[in-house]
Amino acid sequence: MTAELVRGQNHPLPRVRLEIRISAGVPVLAGAALGDEHGTVHGREWVAHPGTPAQPGVEVPRHAAAELGLSVDLGVLPEAVHRVGVFLALPTGTAGPLRFGAVPAPHTTVNSVDGTELVCFTLTGLDAEAAVIALELYRRQGAWKVRGMGQGYAGGLPALLADQGLRDAGDLATTIQEAAARGLPRPIPAPSAEPASRTASTAPPQTPPTPLTSATPLASPAPHGASASAPAAEPSPAYARQNPDDGRGPAPQPPGSQVDYTHPRRTRDAPFPPPAPSPADGQPARPVAGDAVGWSMEERLYNQVWGMFEDLARTTAAYRRAVEFADSRLEQELDHALADPRRRLGTAGDAAREAAHARRTELADQARAALDRDLGQLTAEAEVVEPALPPAYARWDNPVWHAYRVPADPPMALRLGDLHLPESVPLRIPLLVRLPLERGLWIDSGPAAADDDQVPDSAELRHLALEAAVALAARLLAVHPAGAFAVRVIDPAGAGARALLPLTQAGALAAPPATGAAGVAQLLEGLTRRVDLVQMAVRGGAAESLPADVDTAQQLLIVNDFPHGFDERSVTRLRYLADEGPAVGVHLLLVADREDAAAYGPLLDPLWRSLLRLTPLPDDHLADPWVGHAWTYEPSLAPVGGRILREVLAEVVRARTKQQ
Repeated sequence: MTAELVRGQNHPLPRVRLEIRISAGVPVLAGAALGDEHGTVHGREWVAHPGTPAQPGVEVPRHAAAELGLSVDLGVLPEAVHRVGVFLALPTGTAGPLRFGAVPAPHTTVNSVDGTELVCFTLTGLDAEAAVIALELYRRQGAWKVRGMGQGYAGGLPALLADQGLRDAGDLATTIQEAAARGLPRPIPAPSAEPASRTASTAPPQTPPTPLTSATPLASPAPHGASASAPAAEPSPAYARQNPDDGRGPAPQPPGSQVDYTHPRRTRDAPFPPPAPSPADGQPARPVAGDAVGWSMEERLYNQVWGMFEDLARTTAAYRRAVEFADSRLEQELDHALADPRRRLGTAGDAAREAAHARRTELADQARAALDRDLGQLTAEAEVVEPALPPAYARWDNPVWHAYRVPADPPMALRLGDLHLPESVPLRIPLLVRLPLERGLWIDSGPAAADDDQVPDSAELRHLALEAAVALAARLLAVHPAGAFAVRVIDPAGAGARALLPLTQAGALAAPPATGAAGVAQLLEGLTRRVDLVQMAVRGGAAESLPADVDTAQQLLIVNDFPHGFDERSVTRLRYLADEGPAVGVHLLLVADREDAAAYGPLLDPLWRSLLRLTPLPDDHLADPWVGHAWTYEPSLAPVGGRILREVLAEVVRARTKQQ
């Protein structure tokens, strides 16, 4: 039975040798972009197009036509290839249409070599786009799947290729258009028993996705050139390309320098994980912890977690669109069936309504079955991955904390909490952010949005917010080498003494909490001076000449009850630290109710926008601009009444004392 996809939906591929048929109604050109696990296309040689129609495992048409066929053999693709994006573009320089919205919706089918139709997908909803990614074939846990994309680009083929990571996208687009117009043949390389490229393992730089923003989107733009009307099917690389690695290795540092707060650079040839066992009897491969590319198990787990996030986002988006389609179809069928007044009454009208509702239920049930299938796979993967996570990624109730020892090196990322969606409440995906932190954090202690008697009062919410901040501070201390990270606290009125007990009793703070207006001003002045001095030292290549009283360890400043105890000068310094501090190792963790600072008006708007908003209670405030989800965030807190937090902090203090 053929699976009819909606945009964003995926389906397993039971065959590796495939024929992809495209019917567009007007001449279009087709190609295939080969991407690594993050969707990055590493050069022209990774694109099969009319000018170079044959690449290992892929063959595309040499000219534009209304009916096209592509051949794909997934079994002979190079090992570095994890994704195959099939794209379509309207030819330029002709009298034909310049946008897909003016032509019939292209229809695609994926067939086995014996002609059996496996999957079909119609690219509806296009408007001003002149190029579109129709389908994506991608490898997941050793098995291949196909996803209906429909991601259009109003900027045409240059914008599409640029979004794949190609630097010379404009030149390549011109070459493709000219080759399609000429329709010149090109010799196809003779196949070999084992293609040489299959032994190549050129992996992409490991770059962190940043999919989420606060309720007001702050980051994670849609792919460059993507049409506003078409959902982004693959933000760059997975959700956003961030901290690009130039492949040149670590940046040079001045002799004797001890200050380096930049992200560690990684080379492009990170090894791939061991191959997953081949699925048997059509069943999905058994999940394996660390089933992603990376130099270390930590890096592979990091990439695997974000792969799980992507899969959950995609499968939920596909389910929601399928249900929306079923509802829309129900309305259309009811309108059509009841348009004739003579059919509105009697058995004929009742039968038409029942049939329409039955079809809607059938479509919704099919969509739910596909969602449940994917959720089952992700849940099985989460059950394997969660116990294997290192302390920086693990929940506080993970047994890994019972064997905790202060690490010799800092981690590449940190767990801020968990994420889930309403359709998959039992499934939690860790929210990981790269270290060092590039932006500050804000734990909102304001009134909860829910109108429920169970919601704590204002005082308790403030206490819970500071408890969440303490848990994050303890995690940051625990995952850094001894003496490499310090925590300072501003608590002007001393209102947070109870929540701060784990830090103060263990002696984990660099200094007692600053209280009163004078204490606030003094601590902010000291941190501002540190930022200025380190900036000048790093820029001048003289990090070794910093004054002896400057602590070069990374600093986390927890500010409770902001803006209580702050005058205008202190507010200005806090804004300066939020903007300039992360680059030189000073990070801000603000615990505040925004309404308390309403008197400052728009003066503080840049401050709030620069911080990632978190909540002390589960709340669906994290917006995903890629698929429009509102993710529910849950903070990562230590078990109530447990000793693990105190034991970990005690170990941190012991290691720091030994070092001194």
